[in-house]
Amino acid sequence: MEHLSQKEKVAIMIAVIGAMFFAAVNQTIVGNALPKIIADLGGLDYYSWVFTIYMLTSAITTILVGKLSDIYGRRPFILIGIFIFMIGAFLSGLSKDIIQLITYRGIQGLGAGMIMSTAFTAVGDLFAPRERGRWQGAMASVFGISSVFGPTLGGYIVDNLEWKWVFWVFLPLGIVAAILIWKLFPKAEKKAGETVDYLGSIFLTTTIVPALLAFSWAGTKYEWNSAQIIALFSGAIVSLILFIAAEKKAKSPIMPLNLFKNSIFTISNIIAFAIGVAMFGGVMYIPYFVQGVLGYSATHSSFITMTMTLGLVIASAIGGQIITKTGKYKTQAIIGLMITTIGMFLFTTMNAETSQWLLVLYLVLVGLGLGVGMTVFTLTVQNAVEQSYLGVATATSQLFRSIGGTVGVAIMGTVLNQRMETKMTESFKTVSEQAAAAPAEMQEKLTALQNPQLLLDHEKLTEIQQSLPESMTTFFGKIINLLQDSLSFALSGVFMTATLIMIVAVLLTFFLKEIPLRSSSDPVKELEKTDTKQVKLTKQPV
Repeated sequence: MEHLSQKEKVAIMIAVIGAMFFAAVNQTIVGNALPKIIADLGGLDYYSWVFTIYMLTSAITTILVGKLSDIYGRRPFILIGIFIFMIGAFLSGLSKDIIQLITYRGIQGLGAGMIMSTAFTAVGDLFAPRERGRWQGAMASVFGISSVFGPTLGGYIVDNLEWKWVFWVFLPLGIVAAILIWKLFPKAEKKAGETVDYLGSIFLTTTIVPALLAFSWAGTKYEWNSAQIIALFSGAIVSLILFIAAEKKAKSPIMPLNLFKNSIFTISNIIAFAIGVAMFGGVMYIPYFVQGVLGYSATHSSFITMTMTLGLVIASAIGGQIITKTGKYKTQAIIGLMITTIGMFLFTTMNAETSQWLLVLYLVLVGLGLGVGMTVFTLTVQNAVEQSYLGVATATSQLFRSIGGTVGVAIMGTVLNQRMETKMTESFKTVSEQAAAAPAEMQEKLTALQNPQLLLDHEKLTEIQQSLPESMTTFFGKIINLLQDSLSFALSGVFMTATLIMIVAVLLTFFLKEIPLRSSSDPVKELEKTDTKQVKLTKQPV
């Protein structure tokens, strides 16, 4: 796309950003609304699956589309992605139970993987690495803006309207985004000599799906050493071996294994995975804390959590400009991830007595850190490979982050459930004895109260409280406090796990080799122009 004028490139980026905003805002609008949706549909045990299935399906399409878009161009896949995403969003609003919602969110994920993969790759098509910092910072800012606007609107909708509008309100935006892409994005000819790696695609899918299912079910639905979990992990390992064998023989592998010989590519993706685990696995439970432990409404929760994304927006924009001006990224990445780690650790200190203003401070810290550090690693991957591998390299980076998010949600869900069960067993011994002494007609209501899901449904709590005699009011308050303490204890473990993973990401960043960001999209021309240190770029063997 180097023949395009700067004005044409900017117009295309506006269209791409519009498509990305559509996908991002539909994803973020669910966060604060989900506790209320779960309270209506039921299925608290499947809470994390609404996120897990989305990340699982988006992870699969991300890597598949990455290679296919290198062959056929980005335009058809971003349009198909928008169409699939819209279908998933519409069906999600029609959900009658949690299983339907999970299924339709999976369809949304398929479309989201296509949109995000092609959107970030388009930046690499249009601009040289040195210029990409500015644009990727802008894209991260747009995602951040959607993360501010989405939760706020989502919280308002579930407090004032039917929750189905959470999924439907932005459908017109999807139509507009599709029209812009159709009109502005140039068509691309199929690359000669390239073939689709069907075998590799199948084995990659059969590696990812069983592994993520195992992580999701282990410790919750099944024991870690159960036959089901062992079978899933065994199947994933066998598929991984077959995938590696298939990729070595494939003419156009879906994920060229020689890319991993490049240390920058490999370390960047491992860090992206760790960030995905910590960010999606840790931060997604903040609305749970705000609504369940602190007792605020979904709307109020959205105003609190938007402070993190405001920090992310500001830091992303500034960080992108700094990278473009300096051509350096390593120090910025280290500082950003360290700030995020500190913020995550501070989350572990929170309880029912925590001030909302103190929580806001912690959220801003995490947002600033993510904004400064997170955008670096897609850029480092794109800068380290040849232009012909741009799509698959960018998709691989997105895949590692998505898989990290899926594994993170699964691990954090296991930590949450186990710590909650332990704390409630310990805390409710005395309460159960007191409830047994209550009149028979009250016992059922008091027993029903021993359910942490009630903390997310404030209307139901009020209804139960009003139905109890005045003599039981103090006892009711005691039960609620025990539930809040149990949930707070469980979430502290979640945030500590995320903190430890972020520490690993920080340490890995010190081993990331920093090479100059190229001023040209062609690394060969760049090397001919300069006498800088030799950069070993990954090449496909002939």
